[in-house]
Amino acid sequence: MHGNEGSPDRSVDGVTNHGFFQDLVDEGIKSAKTAPAALAVTRPLYQQEDLNHDMQYNEPKRSIVAEVLNSVKGCSAKQWAKSVFPIVGWMSEYSWKKDIVSDLISGCTVAVMQIPQGMGYALLANVPPIVGIYMAFFPVLVYFVLGTSRHNSMGTFAVVCIMVGKVVLKYANQDDVVESGSKAMNDTLLVVAKENSDGATVGPIEVASAICFIVGIMQLIMYVGRLGVISFLLSDALVSGFTTGAAIHVLTSQIKDLLGISLPAQSGNFEVINTYIAIFTDITKANWATIVISAVTIVVVVVNNEYLKPIVAKRSSIPVPIELIAVISGTLISKYASLQAQYNIKPIGNIPTGFPEPTLPNTDLMTSLLLDSFPIAMVAYAVSVSMALIFAQKQNYEIDFNQELLAMGTSNVFASFFSCLPFAASLSRSMIQYTAGGRTQIAAVISCGILAIVLLWIGPFFEPLPRCVLAGIIVVSLKGLLMQVKQFRPFWNLSNVDGIVWMATFLTVALVAIDIGLLVGIVLSICTIFFRGLKPYTCILENVPNTDLYLDVNRYKGTIDIPGIKIFHFCGSLNFASRTSFKTRLCETLGLNLTQEIKNSKSKGYKRKFSLRYLVLDFTALSSIDPSAIAALKALIAEFNKLSVKVLVAGLSCPVYEKMVHCKLVGHDDQDHCKAFPTIHDAVLWAQDASANDSGQVSIMGSESA
Repeated sequence: MHGNEGSPDRSVDGVTNHGFFQDLVDEGIKSAKTAPAALAVTRPLYQQEDLNHDMQYNEPKRSIVAEVLNSVKGCSAKQWAKSVFPIVGWMSEYSWKKDIVSDLISGCTVAVMQIPQGMGYALLANVPPIVGIYMAFFPVLVYFVLGTSRHNSMGTFAVVCIMVGKVVLKYANQDDVVESGSKAMNDTLLVVAKENSDGATVGPIEVASAICFIVGIMQLIMYVGRLGVISFLLSDALVSGFTTGAAIHVLTSQIKDLLGISLPAQSGNFEVINTYIAIFTDITKANWATIVISAVTIVVVVVNNEYLKPIVAKRSSIPVPIELIAVISGTLISKYASLQAQYNIKPIGNIPTGFPEPTLPNTDLMTSLLLDSFPIAMVAYAVSVSMALIFAQKQNYEIDFNQELLAMGTSNVFASFFSCLPFAASLSRSMIQYTAGGRTQIAAVISCGILAIVLLWIGPFFEPLPRCVLAGIIVVSLKGLLMQVKQFRPFWNLSNVDGIVWMATFLTVALVAIDIGLLVGIVLSICTIFFRGLKPYTCILENVPNTDLYLDVNRYKGTIDIPGIKIFHFCGSLNFASRTSFKTRLCETLGLNLTQEIKNSKSKGYKRKFSLRYLVLDFTALSSIDPSAIAALKALIAEFNKLSVKVLVAGLSCPVYEKMVHCKLVGHDDQDHCKAFPTIHDAVLWAQDASANDSGQVSIMGSESA
């Protein structure tokens, strides 16, 4: 590479004939096995401004309105339909021959589970159990059309129901509808209400449906604001720790049914700890018949999943619907063996029939419930997206985070008119829907169809089903999520910071509260990004002899130092937070106390102790820079100028270069503080030529460097 000024010479070794290139390629292929390939490039030395002029550089004008209009113009009706209604995309690729049987079995299994599980989780929210079945029907139909996850089982989720239950307790009289309250099991939605400050009565259903409406509106507002980007803060460590901690809550909620004991409703933080204290306090009241049935259910399901299922999978694509078999068997045995009468085993209880009439949510409660509804909206969204990501990674498809906000928000608003709670993806049912062979949300539609039949006609058939059977199935389905605890060690080994995020999120979710745990995880993730930005990768680069390559002197040997020139490589972002650390790392790397050296240079008899004349800042890995960092960079360059050290910048990306031009750090004006070059080698050759002209010496590298 030569340091001559002039127009670009695009030839290779001065030859422009096209046939030469073909001969060169043929010769390279023949000699590739015997000698390493050699690269020779001849071009002028460029400053950034000269290259921009020669290549007709033009900064594009950005307009948000224009970008939106162009995106709308370039989007066909079919593309728009696919973006707003994902069902249009995946239904066109649906294989009825291969997938319908698996979806049918999965849908039937989940439908049967939705009945008792929905009723049980509704009790956690302090509302009538029938509400849980409504939640498995109304919002799921809307999500089927708008959602992007193919495997999430939407409906009741224990954690969300628990959070809603706390708000219901706060705003409605729950004296007769907590735990397994008998009044809540009536065929009609009878609720006990109390008067609010305006003298109007407020019942649990009114509070719950109002929360559902507000949560839906919040999620729709987040969709309009394109705040699905918040999901990008859900790192793998956070998602793993959060879902594992949430699984602890679900497991804890099932222990009372596994043991056949009744526990008082828990509220506030440290709910899991208080629940286990209550369990051990009443452990002597455990029902041994219930424990035996729970154990048998767990053993049967585990044996099928761990041993029989792999064998059956080799011979048939249809999995054994063991959960469905367990539910039906448990119902029949309980009915004909009179388990409730003889052994005092808790059944599911009365299942009313029919659909609720659409009712407008209570608008008087909206203002009071805003603050309490926000963490519910975030937790429901975070859980659903976390589960969706897990399945999407396993099955290799994409999740649209903003579309999930639209799907969940619309579903919640629609469901609020039918006395529903905020819905979310269930950890246990989603795993069952996946392990039972579910391929798409067709399984959800099948489940809804079965639930419609159940709501209208055959719901009472499942009334004798022991709760312990359902609890056993749920506990086994949580195995995959609970075993995520093994992921802590890999996260810790790869990055201690990720390990800390995982453990802190898990412990806070499991021991304190779900919403607080999610907040802790997100804050830690943001802090991780921030602190990693404050400790960027920096090093001194030196030249590989006779090349234009520059490598880290701490990692490579055989590089040569260029007298009077130092090359400082910076990787990361320069902003108001990292500007001070940038200067500190630069001075430490150069072994130079800049402030003290400037102070000493003003004294008489000052003798320069270092040979540095040119400092090249390699910004090829600089991702972004803000005006405050540019101002700090100007001050730093001025300080080096006081020591007769000229600062050059190299390898600027276009956005960084444009920002520096706007802030008058680089450019053609005489007021600019430093020169910019497209590559490190251009900056080094320019510095050598300038140094040689000042001292009358010949450049060290000259044209030997390629």
